[in-house]
Amino acid sequence: MSSQQRIFDTASRSFREFTPLEPGRVSMYVCGATPQAAPHIGHLRSGVAFDIVRRWFTALGYDVAFVRNVTDIDDKILAKAAEHDRPWWEWVSTHEREFSRAYATLGVLPPSVEPRATGHVTQMVEYMRRLIDAGFAYPSDGSVYFDVNAWVAASGTDYGSLSGNRPADMEQGEGASTSKRSALDFALWKAAKPGEPSWPTPWGDGRPGWHLECSAMATWYLGGTFDIHGGGLDLQFPHHENEQAQSHAAGDGFARYWMHNHWVTMAGEKMSKSLGNVLSIDTMLDAVRPVELRYYLGSAHYRSVLEYSPEAVQEAAAGYRRIEEFVLRVGALGTAPAKTTWTGAFQGAMEEDFAVPRALAEIHNSVREGNKLLAAGKHAEAGEIAGQVRAMADVLGIDPVAWVESGPGAERSAETMQHALGVLVGAELERRTKARANKDWAVADDVRDRLAAAGIAVTDTPDGPTWSLS
Repeated sequence: MSSQQRIFDTASRSFREFTPLEPGRVSMYVCGATPQAAPHIGHLRSGVAFDIVRRWFTALGYDVAFVRNVTDIDDKILAKAAEHDRPWWEWVSTHEREFSRAYATLGVLPPSVEPRATGHVTQMVEYMRRLIDAGFAYPSDGSVYFDVNAWVAASGTDYGSLSGNRPADMEQGEGASTSKRSALDFALWKAAKPGEPSWPTPWGDGRPGWHLECSAMATWYLGGTFDIHGGGLDLQFPHHENEQAQSHAAGDGFARYWMHNHWVTMAGEKMSKSLGNVLSIDTMLDAVRPVELRYYLGSAHYRSVLEYSPEAVQEAAAGYRRIEEFVLRVGALGTAPAKTTWTGAFQGAMEEDFAVPRALAEIHNSVREGNKLLAAGKHAEAGEIAGQVRAMADVLGIDPVAWVESGPGAERSAETMQHALGVLVGAELERRTKARANKDWAVADDVRDRLAAAGIAVTDTPDGPTWSLS
């Protein structure tokens, strides 16, 4: 577990060396889905990004406690369910299953636990009681609000430190309310409204506020202080800012490191349902395979914008296939190469705030070296490199052998590996044949050259093209 891991901590706006709270164990809480509708690739980018973080810590030998919540009660959920004349609980359950299916399709590991807000009202009531007793929250007309000004007076610069905003410039986006002492205050608990679901509390029936639920669930499963809190950049304010404030006010240390992934954009705009520029997972899987979509979503640094275009997706798919073809070609020569360990350059990339682009560059460098060895007939040496490639790809969740098997870490026989390679090459040759028929010589030549670079010789015959390992 020798590693000099560095993480860019949003709260301090600096790279910090990562030292876990508890030796040998990493505790992570990631804000998950609010399943008001089917997931799109913007949602899944966060899932893939933090799955890679988790896989890396696991590969280093840490015991990782990974909590990813579901916000299963929310204004938007209630509005969508009412719009479609469906019970709110059916609506949210239907779309929660869609999120689970999408995560699994892209190889995102299931969390250690996936708590739902409605299942933790008891913990939220206790949290509110602590805040009221400390003088940082107050009940009003059946709701309970966090008193931002009281916390600012007590803590100084704490409120606003995560997002970099000044309290005077902030708006909570909850609308005007005569029940609040200040427009800055945010709801911990929302008073019941006719026709809406509600739960009893000492201060009145109602339902959870968005921010309270995450503090209650994170600390219930991971303790008052834990290692990493992650989520999308759009959650930095108000959600995470308010989470941190109420948690510190309640006496919890809360997250020691904050990580935020950037967005998927289309024509420079954040992908979101409200803008109508979303792409569903199923739509994307009409164009590429699940592992290729995962490669694309994880290919940019998690803190960088990932700009969508069909060309970028296809380029990513081609990049993955170069890795796949090499590993499967080695497997077709004998047995599937066993995973060994990663290179020093790969580890250096991952230690520097999970720099996946650099890590992928190292994988492709290894693939090029391995193909040269295959071309020279040095199969044993190529097999060693293939083992390294598998180990590195596994950290990123794109190990070709595991995806061929459709089960994590599984090995396949030489016959199955040969078959898998045949399927891949056959698809490429079909694409080349169509291109030649359409006189698209550039595409036809590109397919031939890429296969040749992978050590696959193509021979055109009167009955169609054939291939062999050179």
